Amino acid sequence: MTSADNLVLRVAGRPVGRYVTRPELPARLAPRPYLHPVTTLAGTAVTEVGPADHAHHLGVGVAVPDVEGHNFWGGRTFVRDRGPAELDDHGAQRHAGFQLRDPDGFVEELRWVAAGTELLRERRTVAATGLTATAWALDFTFSLTNVTAAPLSIGSPATNGRPGAAYGGFFWRARKEAAAPRVFTADRDGEAGVHGTRADWLALAGPAPARQDGAGGGAGWTLVFAGATEDTRRDPWFVRAAEYPGVGSSLAHAGRLAVPPGGTVVRRIVTVVADGVLARDEAAALVRRAVAP
Repeated sequence: MTSADNLVLRVAGRPVGRYVTRPELPARLAPRPYLHPVTTLAGTAVTEVGPADHAHHLGVGVAVPDVEGHNFWGGRTFVRDRGPAELDDHGAQRHAGFQLRDPDGFVEELRWVAAGTELLRERRTVAATGLTATAWALDFTFSLTNVTAAPLSIGSPATNGRPGAAYGGFFWRARKEAAAPRVFTADRDGEAGVHGTRADWLALAGPAPARQDGAGGGAGWTLVFAGATEDTRRDPWFVRAAEYPGVGSSLAHAGRLAVPPGGTVVRRIVTVVADGVLARDEAAALVRRAVAP
């Protein structure tokens, strides 16, 4: 699961994330680069890879269940009028190289390949920035360019007939604990109230993992996700808390997203990674600081 191209993100010299470029995974999991573990400044892990509930969830990255009928999410494919099905339709995101590598970030080129054909070329820019003594921000931008001679479209299980399942795009799989994390935005609370809605920012807050001696793990953690461009803010949030903790920004919510030949889709998500369970005003203040020009 390692290669010489893997790197470690640091904030003020402190490691906060490991980026895996060429994971050795079966095709069914839609192999792709990912960040894991991502931690708070105090060292609490806030990502998970290959959990028992969804083996194809890989920390932090970009995953899309339907690119012109090819599955770059992993696992089963939702088929209209049939439901989830095991299909041989998986693609892979292949690391092509770094244009920039620094301790606090990188610029990477990836090729999205399925059935022997490159469909999309991605440029991924990731940066880690310190905010306070207890919080830092992960700035994640991806641009997907259609490199084929024909139009492509991006879909989701929702656009293929499964209501409420518009996942696909930036996705963060958080660590599952005994208690479900709290979900909130500036004016909404709870998974049901937030899922599928648009909001400038969304927070996921959970308890710290228990220690090996069975005692509590501390003051917990908070992730605050913010769309940092107008296009990104127009994408509704995909949220899970009770079943498993995960947050994504939906590229294809009400309809398929068309990408003409040579066309490019760009999205930017900034995530505040904080120790402790933040109040609304604290989350809002950190987001403003993280996305300030």
